Amino acid sequence: MCGRFVTAIEWTEIAELYDAQEATGRLPDASWNVAPTDTIGIVLDSAKTGTRRLEPARWGLVPGWADDASVGARAINARVEDVGSKPTFRKAVIRRRAIIPALGYYEWKRVGPRKQPYFVHGGGLPLAFAGLYEWWRNPQAAPHAPDRWVLSATILTMQAAEPMSLLHDRVPVLVSPELSDLWLDPAVAGSPALLGRVSSRSTEIARELELHPVSAEVGDVRRNGPHLIEEVELDLASLPGLEVEHPLQPDEWEAVS
Repeated sequence: MCGRFVTAIEWTEIAELYDAQEATGRLPDASWNVAPTDTIGIVLDSAKTGTRRLEPARWGLVPGWADDASVGARAINARVEDVGSKPTFRKAVIRRRAIIPALGYYEWKRVGPRKQPYFVHGGGLPLAFAGLYEWWRNPQAAPHAPDRWVLSATILTMQAAEPMSLLHDRVPVLVSPELSDLWLDPAVAGSPALLGRVSSRSTEIARELELHPVSAEVGDVRRNGPHLIEEVELDLASLPGLEVEHPLQPDEWEAVS
């Protein structure tokens, strides 16, 4: 599950990294607390124009058949195991795949009587979430209104393997650099074989991720700023029944499960 993430990255560097054209819309400012329905940046290969673009999109995929955009709030994640059979995602996975760049994401784990947030990241390097995108036509908007067409996206998730499974049973699917062109190519169908290949490589990448506990302040969507990803000390002495010195060590996580 990925319900909050960080996009404090330079979009010009992302465009250069993926050899993508400038966005046609305004990309979002840096955010350390991206929440569902917020505007995010996505990389896509357009089947219509044959170009690779970095575009702003609404987080939460809105399928073309939706009556209104609010359904996207329930589609921020898509399970890679059954994405091809879900009405919301099955058309997008065939030709409309994207990469969603992020500095990292947050995950919560119960530690004693409370849930403790952790920041999961790549040591300062951007992560590449596997995503899907859709264009939705707003039936209430005028033909030439700026909100006539809404671009939205979702993040694929998969079953976690150790050590990440000790934090949560789901993790975002990460696209490795050598598979990014294949993943984005709309001429390549989003088959189970492609999904399996990207997911298998993602498991390897996830083993190299880093994480540390952060302030519970991140749970408030109104809070933002670089202080949210700073590591905090856990007062384990105040948590009865715990006999670990630091719950970040993989061999100790089971003690706080």
